[in-house]
Amino acid sequence: MSRKSPRRVMAVASGGGHWVQLLRLRPALRDHDVTFVTVRDQYRADLDADDRLIVVEDATRWDRLKMVKLTLQLLWAVLRHRPQVIISTGAAPGVLALQLGKLVRARGIWVDSIANCEEISMSGRRAGRLADLWLTQWPHLATEDGPRYEGSVA
Repeated sequence: MSRKSPRRVMAVASGGGHWVQLLRLRPALRDHDVTFVTVRDQYRADLDADDRLIVVEDATRWDRLKMVKLTLQLLWAVLRHRPQVIISTGAAPGVLALQLGKLVRARGIWVDSIANCEEISMSGRRAGRLADLWLTQWPHLATEDGPRYEGSVA
């Protein structure tokens, strides 16, 4: 019996808890060709020596110049690696990556941060319009129109 060929996956997260939650998804990505994208070079220590890491600008919507730089960095990363799937745990880099991934027909997966226990994050709401699979980690935030609840990474 043959296995499916590995997919090119781009796993994107900003810093802190977003990165930690993305790392908890690593076992699910084990058999794929993964490019990690984050905002801090020191996160390289969290990965294996042969894992691919791209470090991008740490930007928020409040700093337009940094957002332009982040967008260009992510555009280059998406065009260069041509991911088939983009998965993100947030925040701004993930939303932008999902949007730019549409240029190469990448499917998008958004896992809203577990920190958002009362409502879906603003990034999550934006990502919900872009993602093919939109997930929350809290069952009471799931709705018929999305996001779906399938468990948490905690």
